Amino acid sequence: MLRLAYLDRGRGLAIVMMVLFHGCYDATYFGYAHFDMLGSFFWTTWRTLIVTLFVFLSGISLALSAHHPAQRQRRRLFQLGVGALLVSGVTYAMFGARWIYFGVLHFYWLATVISRPLLGLRAKLLPLGLLALVVGQWGMTAMDPRWLNWIGLAAHKPSTEDYAPLLPWIGVLWLGMWTGIQPWSSRPQSNPTSCSVPDRGVQWMGRHGLILYLVHQPILFTVFELTRWIYPVR
Repeated sequence: MLRLAYLDRGRGLAIVMMVLFHGCYDATYFGYAHFDMLGSFFWTTWRTLIVTLFVFLSGISLALSAHHPAQRQRRRLFQLGVGALLVSGVTYAMFGARWIYFGVLHFYWLATVISRPLLGLRAKLLPLGLLALVVGQWGMTAMDPRWLNWIGLAAHKPSTEDYAPLLPWIGVLWLGMWTGIQPWSSRPQSNPTSCSVPDRGVQWMGRHGLILYLVHQPILFTVFELTRWIYPVR
């Protein structure tokens, strides 16, 4: 299956890049580095690449999970919802007004609810995805007020630690769904057991992406807090 051959590796790679990115972000937050995470082209492009990889592979995964029992699909949706609420609660306690109210997990939850019924459109997912990308680039200025953009539609990034607007990102998800329903996605993997230890580690991370997404920042923050206690910033 494509999931064995590529999907877990791709998600594992995205997890590795995310941890590295957030490690640099946290180093700046604690004063051990001075990266321009919000203004530098390098950092903003790297973040966009990470989110694109996550969302695209999530679209493939959504397509491949269409045959899963309804109970399993509901459980996954529940896990995403709980994860999103945890992110909102923790970031509200830590960052106050800059709390995350529509981040990546919030996007996944809403996009999954919207997109799962569209799997029957099959070939139409390609033009729909491209259209969503184009429309998303225009922005929706009317949604910029915070009391409106909580649903994930805004022309400009609001004052929050993370924001994954429904447009254009749902277009990336639909392109992933279109990819996941193609004939090549069900071809068997050749010799799937012959992989190195690092490769198996990356695949393991890909299979446990949600829990790693939730725990990596608390772990990083703990490490930096201990580091600051032992080696305070001068």
